[in-house]
Amino acid sequence: MLESLASSRIPFTDRFEKVGPNGLGFHTSAEEVIQSLNLENKTFVVTGATSGIGLETVRVLSLKGARVIGLARTIEKANSIKSLANDQFIPMECDLSEPNSISNCCDILISKDTKIDSVICNAGVMALPKLHQKYGVELQFLTNHIGHFMLVNMLKPTLTKEARITVVSSSAHKVFSYPNGIQFDDFSGTRNYNPQKAYGHSKLANLLFANELANRLHSTTQTANAVHPGVIRTNLFRHYSPLLKFGSILLEKLLFKNVGQGAATQVYVSTHPDVRGISGKYFSNCNPRETSKHGKDHMMAKTLWDFSERIVGRITHGNDWIDS
Repeated sequence: MLESLASSRIPFTDRFEKVGPNGLGFHTSAEEVIQSLNLENKTFVVTGATSGIGLETVRVLSLKGARVIGLARTIEKANSIKSLANDQFIPMECDLSEPNSISNCCDILISKDTKIDSVICNAGVMALPKLHQKYGVELQFLTNHIGHFMLVNMLKPTLTKEARITVVSSSAHKVFSYPNGIQFDDFSGTRNYNPQKAYGHSKLANLLFANELANRLHSTTQTANAVHPGVIRTNLFRHYSPLLKFGSILLEKLLFKNVGQGAATQVYVSTHPDVRGISGKYFSNCNPRETSKHGKDHMMAKTLWDFSERIVGRITHGNDWIDS
């Protein structure tokens, strides 16, 4: 029964996945993942660093001596978490919905000849109740996918020889995305906007981005993978209705992870020796898992990359994206 649930499209069923051969699973915390590691002389970029699993990722990496560059929408927010990191922590402003903010952040890191060992694409917005657009692009897709697409590509000159790119996707790419996958004719989100489906759409894009990036890095020792952190009670739920918020509280103890457990998979994939050289995979509960059929669609991933380049090209030149 539990195995059939775990393989289904029902949300939260990662709770019933078996512990993997590495001994890690649903209850593993980020601290447990790296308890034997020394991350001194390693540099990590973490987006969405000031709350939830992003903040926990910063804290845990800092405990092990890493230099963490924490990105947030404003420098004030980035500065607010200094006390939870070590003295090597570097706060930076990077609004993933604003191309100029991304460019400025990357230009600073490149100008300082920063060497980055891992980029953890953690930031995200979830299930906005009403359609919001920026530059003509639906805001969840713009922030969760296009912003990270632009950031990672601009940071390429800073990446070390064995750099790891970890993109936070979600099981929502299976559960809530559109039946035909990426909506190449509706990046504006104007056709029958649905908050959950729009979020799932952005998470499918995250997964396909990681897959295509891995494909493009195949001749190098750099890697790219996607992760599902699990369902965590963080402020991602702030846009849910009062009824759904109440329901999430009831489900929390049984099905939700705490932030330490939620951060575990992205920390594992970004740091652990077991994952060295592994690329183009999708991890949940610190183990490789199956994706949806669209998550394995190589042509969809290539097409998304091409469209993403076009979107970035248009919005960086001050033009709204027009579906075509």
